[in-house]
Amino acid sequence: MVQKTRRRVLMAGVLAASGLAVSTIAEAIPNGKFTIALVLKSLADPFSVAMSSAAENYQKHFASQFDLNVVGTATELDTATQIRIVDDLTDAHTSAIVLAPTDSKALVPAVIRAINAGVIVIAIDNPLDEADLDAAHLAVPFVGPDNRKGAEMVANYLATKLNRDDEVGIIEGLTRDRNAQQRTEGFRSAMDAAGMKVVAVAPGDYVYAKGEAAAATMLAQHPRLRALLCGNDNMATGAVDAVRNAHRTGSVYITGYNNNPAIKALLNSGRILATVDQFAARQAVFGVDVALKALTEQTRQQDLSPFIETPLQLVKSGAR
Repeated sequence: MVQKTRRRVLMAGVLAASGLAVSTIAEAIPNGKFTIALVLKSLADPFSVAMSSAAENYQKHFASQFDLNVVGTATELDTATQIRIVDDLTDAHTSAIVLAPTDSKALVPAVIRAINAGVIVIAIDNPLDEADLDAAHLAVPFVGPDNRKGAEMVANYLATKLNRDDEVGIIEGLTRDRNAQQRTEGFRSAMDAAGMKVVAVAPGDYVYAKGEAAAATMLAQHPRLRALLCGNDNMATGAVDAVRNAHRTGSVYITGYNNNPAIKALLNSGRILATVDQFAARQAVFGVDVALKALTEQTRQQDLSPFIETPLQLVKSGAR
């Protein structure tokens, strides 16, 4: 009892430092330990690395209560592998799955199979498609930020650097993903409200190469383009290189999303104007915490809160 109390106090400090509420974990645990799987996308991406490290650190403090299995795909676009991972975890009778979906719609059937098999499922980073879940009369909680709010945050800051009627472009993530759609909606809403002209929207699929290609095309087609709003930092980094190759560095603003450590130098130099920190580590920890609470309190999937909002923070360039 003393050991459990000490762990609770320790994790209370960890979660409080993250700006998140702390769940009350029940003392009584069913026979054996729970197994919780954290299923990520593009395991080598800094965002996924932060999630993985934070979740593993969390599990160390609750090792007597659950085992953690961190798995994921090699690339952002490998939805088939992620579906197979979820099915395998379901077959292995995993207690709960905390999922960062590669595709908001394509993962729904696998998630439905998991829930019907008695697995608790929590979504982080990217919400699952609500219409498809509603059609199955199921709900999956989303633990994460309001992506539209975050996009509006960075776009409103960009607007302070622009003039009315300036032309801007949007490089979005995977168009089927709800978080990508929300960010594009937020970018467009803020630009429209400020009187800017969104002259181009193109997918960059969250990866550097496609972000660079989309930016290069926009720059060639719109010589008066003044800014590129990017749905994540990988695409923003690609946009930086496209702007440099077009000899327009300093005349085109670029914004990102995620605040990956790799873009620190670009922020410091002003080549990226701003990004949004959505605290990957906090999302992972709180997602696992919500799953553990549901298991220990024997809460049914349909009785879980539909949206647990995590914080956002605008990160500005130090040079502008």
